[in-house]
Amino acid sequence: MRPRFTVLAALATGIGLGLAGCGQQPAVTSHARQEGLATVSASEADPASAWAEGYCDAAGGLVRTLAALPSVDPSTPQQASRTSGDLMASVSEGLKRTSAALVNLGPAPVSGGDTSRTSAVAQLDGIRARADDVRRRLDSSADSEATKTALRDARTSLDELDRLDLLRGLNDVPQLASASSRIPVCQDLVKQPR
Repeated sequence: MRPRFTVLAALATGIGLGLAGCGQQPAVTSHARQEGLATVSASEADPASAWAEGYCDAAGGLVRTLAALPSVDPSTPQQASRTSGDLMASVSEGLKRTSAALVNLGPAPVSGGDTSRTSAVAQLDGIRARADDVRRRLDSSADSEATKTALRDARTSLDELDRLDLLRGLNDVPQLASASSRIPVCQDLVKQPR
């Protein structure tokens, strides 16, 4: 079960175009549709379902953030740098909110849940730290070589985020995997795009 991060492919392409210095290219925009994620109130009698629903809500927040990222304008190296910096700031903020939502879930009601969550938060925080570093370098780069390096690193950060399987932690814990299979918000995260 892996959330869709299809918008990242388009953004990485935009950063790649900026990196290549492709002149008068039009701005790359995301055509990923934002979906309202259905929610169902998990029964208080089933703490595993309630916790899994909260976990999926947090992951869904990241998916919605990524679907609404600003576009990268690769028309000039300066525009590519500025708009990539804006994109990385949005990525960082989305990762920060998702980490906070996962931390605020409270203790997992089943063995293994806390370990999975801790691992997910560590991954998110690591990606966020690298995204913040790239954003700072994009904001302060003074020469074309520093800009190119920062743009390459921005693309690497997006690729890393695209490979992230945030819901793996639920699948690794049988009770949480079973619960998440019955929760619409969790299932919406793994549906294939139409």
